[in-house]
Amino acid sequence: MGRYTGPVCRLCRRDGRKLFLKGTRCDTSKCALERRKSAPGMHGMRRGKLTDFGLHLREKQKVKHFYGVLERQFRRYFARAERSAGNTGKVLMSLLERRLDNVVYRLGFALSRAHARQLVRHGHITVNGRRVDLPNYEVHVGDVISVKNRPKTLEIVKAARETNRQAVPDFLSRIDGEVPEGHVVRLPDIMDVSIPVEPQLIIEFCSK
Repeated sequence: MGRYTGPVCRLCRRDGRKLFLKGTRCDTSKCALERRKSAPGMHGMRRGKLTDFGLHLREKQKVKHFYGVLERQFRRYFARAERSAGNTGKVLMSLLERRLDNVVYRLGFALSRAHARQLVRHGHITVNGRRVDLPNYEVHVGDVISVKNRPKTLEIVKAARETNRQAVPDFLSRIDGEVPEGHVVRLPDIMDVSIPVEPQLIIEFCSK
């Protein structure tokens, strides 16, 4: 199955929570979740209480939609987390937070994660001075994420920074120079995720 290309506000309404898939627009009165609290579909208003299976599924889907990953990608992340030492849920969320598109967004260089993916794909982002065009590139401690020093790129990022006023998370630091750049100070943990997540529900679902 390919990437979802329909109205992203339906995903927020389905999960019953703002996933900020449209960036700063989600903080305005235009947010569809604020105007229509029900789930999408003709029977959205009449849907009853979720089953245990439904709760587990919705938690997984919420995280997938939030980071913009496909099912196969998510399963690979889960398999890596399961093989790693430490708490599987915390490792899983750390791996997702280390995606380059997520880091670009959280540094304030893009309006949303979808916008960040586009910047990375189009070659506007460098890591340690080298162009990286893979949104799923995994950053490491000490990496320097920068934007290309060219007028078009700087104009795009400047406009995003003026609109995206979110605070930079503790695992990153940003230098607001003529050519803005960010540094990975430490590996992210569960506390750095910007939405409430219950990893145990995801682990139980994916382990079945």
